[in-house]
Amino acid sequence: MKTTLKVRMSSADAHYGGNLVDGAKILQLFGDVATELLIRHDGDEGLFRAYENIEFLAPVYAGDFIEITGQIIKVGKTSRKMEFIAKKIITARPDINDSAADVLEEPIIVCKAIGTCVVPLDKQRRG
Repeated sequence: MKTTLKVRMSSADAHYGGNLVDGAKILQLFGDVATELLIRHDGDEGLFRAYENIEFLAPVYAGDFIEITGQIIKVGKTSRKMEFIAKKIITARPDINDSAADVLEEPIIVCKAIGTCVVPLDKQRRG
């Protein structure tokens, strides 16, 4: 099972100088994708338990468009192991002007992670 979310980073998401977006924002989006996957798989939002691995690979700036893909890669009795990838698909171009942007021919992977969510047995309605 797989799902995708596309989001534009806003100036409100920028946390550091140069309009750099905090990596925690990407993890928040991974959580949103995980929630959708759990609803589709189990009929319940479940709970995020832990990340095994998180790799921040490229910077994200206000104005960038990010595509987040998540998929369930292993199903246990209550656990759901998931893989997440965030790619920059459009990049802001403030060097040209304040509203310029480019669609990237080749998306840039900005973050990858593996995480585990849990759906208690009494809350599972599908599967």
